Amino acid sequence: MAISIVTVRLWLFAVALTYVSVLYGDLGKADEVPQGYDPAQIVAKALLCFNDKYVYSSCEESLRLSESGKLKVPPQKIDEYCNGPCLTETNLVLNCIENIFLNFKFYNKATIQDVRDTVKAACGNGPERGNFDVTEHIKAETSNAHKAVNQILYGLGLMIVGMVYCFKK
Repeated sequence: MAISIVTVRLWLFAVALTYVSVLYGDLGKADEVPQGYDPAQIVAKALLCFNDKYVYSSCEESLRLSESGKLKVPPQKIDEYCNGPCLTETNLVLNCIENIFLNFKFYNKATIQDVRDTVKAACGNGPERGNFDVTEHIKAETSNAHKAVNQILYGLGLMIVGMVYCFKK
């Protein structure tokens, strides 16, 4: 019986340690900029992707992604955007930015992935079709992320209670 209690304790400890490392493993890691590079120059170079005439050549200017991280696609232009050159060129701009500065943040605090996710959902056939509001998409993801973190923390708390219970016996 003693072996099974020790085994349970070790298993619970391993699971708890895994959860903690997954949750907090990347905290405190800053993006390193190679020596000799001016961060302002890197951002300025990334911003040039928005004005590159080879990247944005066919998409109507009013439908283009802006430096602010906004996409203004009216309902009557959804199919034109999603089935025409705008979708391709928006992805080219995002690739251009990503190749220069992987962790670029738009003025609205959106990441490159936030914009990609928004465009994918807005051009998809689901309930978010036509919703190109990147900020709203980020808020929805953040809300879902908080729910997931709460569930993980709840599970972690249960494991700790279980460990305390096992150690007391």
